Order: sequence, then structure tokens, then C-alpha cells
Amino acid sequence: MSAAHTPSRHVVVIGGGVSGLAAALRLLEGGVRVTVLEASGRVGGKLLAGEIAGAPVDLGAESVLARRPEAVDLARAAGLGDRLMPPAATASLWTRGELRPLPKGHMMGVPGDLAEVAASGVLSAEGLARVAKDEELPPTELGEDVAIGEYVAERMGHEVVDRLVEPLLGGVYAGDAYRISLRTAVPQLFEAARAHGTLTAAVKALQERAAAAPQQSGPVFMGIEGGIGTLPGAVADAVRAKGGEIYLNTYVHDLRWADDEWEVHSSDWIMEADAVVLAAPAPEAARILHAAAPKASAGLAGIEYASMALVTMAFRRSDVAGLLHGSGFLVPPVDGRKIKASTFSSNKWRWNADSAPDLFVLRTSIGRFGDEEDLKREDSELVSMSLKDLGEAVGLAAAPVETRVTRWYGGLPQYPVGHLGRVARIREEVSHLPGLRVCGAAYDGVGIPACVASGRRAADEVLAALTPTLTEDAGGGE
Repeated sequence: MSAAHTPSRHVVVIGGGVSGLAAALRLLEGGVRVTVLEASGRVGGKLLAGEIAGAPVDLGAESVLARRPEAVDLARAAGLGDRLMPPAATASLWTRGELRPLPKGHMMGVPGDLAEVAASGVLSAEGLARVAKDEELPPTELGEDVAIGEYVAERMGHEVVDRLVEPLLGGVYAGDAYRISLRTAVPQLFEAARAHGTLTAAVKALQERAAAAPQQSGPVFMGIEGGIGTLPGAVADAVRAKGGEIYLNTYVHDLRWADDEWEVHSSDWIMEADAVVLAAPAPEAARILHAAAPKASAGLAGIEYASMALVTMAFRRSDVAGLLHGSGFLVPPVDGRKIKASTFSSNKWRWNADSAPDLFVLRTSIGRFGDEEDLKREDSELVSMSLKDLGEAVGLAAAPVETRVTRWYGGLPQYPVGHLGRVARIREEVSHLPGLRVCGAAYDGVGIPACVASGRRAADEVLAALTPTLTEDAGGGE
């Protein structure tokens, strides 16, 4: 490479999760030198591939929403396009004493087709009657934002929130539907509800729009052979291949602007940068920004997180024959069970079943925001709790050949009413600092596509800020 084309602008990305890695890749494509600093001993954040009894399995997030293109595009850019595959089978709800089919015709648990909900048996006769009243009620004034549980309960009753909306939202946020912002968590439903007189009409309008969109014809979700947890490593390899540097076990404690550049401070070194993308979780970002942007730091410190544990178990396939159908089940908190969901990995993912044909692998999740006491228990207790619930749900009585408990403390940021305003204020404060941007799950969405989009947005804004200098570096200045 000639000296004229050697990138002289240096951008430091703090955080090696999928948001930071996506930002790093976009920055390198934009022609700058990139250094990624990750505090832990690996990249990937809440994405983690592992194994149990010799079978590969995800120990964190296991799929991406394919109807948003960002994560699938990133996987293809990292060379994983031929390993993308949709999940198989269908999920159920364990509620009111038995496994019931998850009804079709809903939007994040909000019914659009009452007949589908009735056929599933999820709601009682009283609950179904209350849902039907939505079409008789006058329109609800939504204002700037509202908790999704509060709004749906007002229109359709608490039973539909407790037995449909809660378990579905819980699978995404591990949160409380009566606190989560409708405008942030399901923005398309928020806007549709504003435009239509009833909630039922809003859901139907969204479903009709989705059915008419050609890009909605493919799989809703997508996984990766070997696990979604293999994505960060592949993206990191792509970053290195383009000349980026990644340092692990590198703890950043401070950022300072001095002499027209950023100083990234560790305990025993200082790294200079022309720009910084801060892709750390909110508590760490708050700590790092405490001096450079105290108001943004305070806003970040106020973002709450939920913690959870995943219990992964491998059984002899012969011991569970005939018991485990579909891809697993969700559990409404109102039913008082210990587990919040179970995924039958060997049914859901063909690559998992093919890798260990004599085994059956499944996962359970325990804990959500406001209900995290069980996470203080020993691993063996979490396994026992999971087995007890599985026994009641599907009749499982076999002993696993191997178990593994993965705890995600502070794993999922919460999006209460007003979250968008908080994020806007944080970004406004950060925007006053030259060449600094923030990204990650704490801002615009907890899903992997949203995190990738957040990282790319931050990278694009940094590149735009550096554009005049980059042009001069390339010999385009006068």
C-alpha cells in the first residue's frame, strides 16, 4: 500500500460485542484505521457458542430476526452466508396447566384474529369476551408513549397481557410488559394504534401490510450452523483481515479530549484517537463518560438491566423419545413456574441434531427483571428447578447426561416508558463532543439486527465527521 493510501485517521471502538464489531467493520470499509478494545477475554458480548456432551450449542442468543436485514447481511459479509438456516418446528405456551399452541394472527401477543386465539385454548371464555370488547370501546389517546401492558389491558383485558403478551415480550426483553414502552418495543404497533380506532384494527392493518410486502415472504428468524455465537468470531476475523486490530482483556476507564484528539485511558497506557465509538453496555459507558460527558453519563447510569440464567442440558435421545415436540415453549409469569421458557434445541436446529444424533439438547431460562432471586442459587438447584418444571410440562423424568448453567448478569437493557426520550438526550449530549458516538443494545433495540444497525449508524456518523480530513489524507485536498 502506498503512503498516500495508508489510513492516517484512527478510530477506537470500545466494546467488542456485535455492535462494536459491526461498527469496526463499517469504519474499515470507510478507509480509517481501527482499534477495538474489549474488556473481557473474548469478543461477542451476549453471543456465545459452546458445547455440551460434545454437541455444539448456543449459550446466549440463538437466532436473529431475518425480516430485518442487518444481521443476516453481516453474517454474509463475514463469510457465513452458506451456514444461515431457519429454525424448524413451532413453539407452544405452557399455561393453564398444559401445553397449548401459540396462536397465529397476533402481533407480539396482541390478537388480530380472535378465532385463532380461541382455538388455542390459551385464554378463558371470560378472557376472550374481554378481548372482543376492544372493538366496542372508543379510541384511546396514546400520548407520547405508554406501557404496552397498560394499553393492551385497557383495550383487551389483563388476561391477554398476562398469558400472551408477557411471555412473548419476556422472550425478548426478560422484562415486565406493564413497564415496557410500546413506542420503543413495538413501534409499528404504536403508530398503527394511533391511526386506527381499535387495537384489533391496528394489528390487522399491520398484518395486511406485512402480507403485501414481498420481503416478508422468507423466514421470520434465522440461525447459523454451529450457533449464532459463531458470528462475532467471524466478524472479528473480517475486521482483522481488513487491517483492524482487536485487543482483549483491555479495560478502559476514562476518555479525555485534549489537543484536538481523544485520549483513551487504561490503568497503564494512553491511546490517541481521532474519533471514538463507545459500544460498551450502559453502566460501563456511563463510567467511561463520567468526565467527558457527565450528563450523558448520568442518563446512561439510569438505564436498568435484567439478569437471567440459561440451563442447558443434554439427554440420551432414547430417554426422551416421544416426549419433546416442537421447538419448545414459553411460560407466562402469571402461572408461577420457575422457568420462563424452554427451547428444544435438537428439534429447533437441524445442525444441533445432526451433530449429536444420539443426544437431545434443550435449554431453559430462569429470571427476568424484578424476579431474579433464583439466580443466587447454586447451579445444581437451577438444574433441579428446570427438571421439575419440565417434568410437569412434558412428563420428562430422565436424568441429563450433562448440564451447564450460563448466567447473564445485566444481560438485557430495559425499555420503560420514556426510553426514547432518554436516548435522545444522551445522544444530544454526546453529539457536542467531536468524533464521539455511542451504540449498542441500550439505545434502539436489544435484538441482534438492531445492535448491528446501531453500530453501523455510529460508524457512519463518525466517518461523516471525519470526511474532510479523510479526503485530504487521500490526496483530494487542495
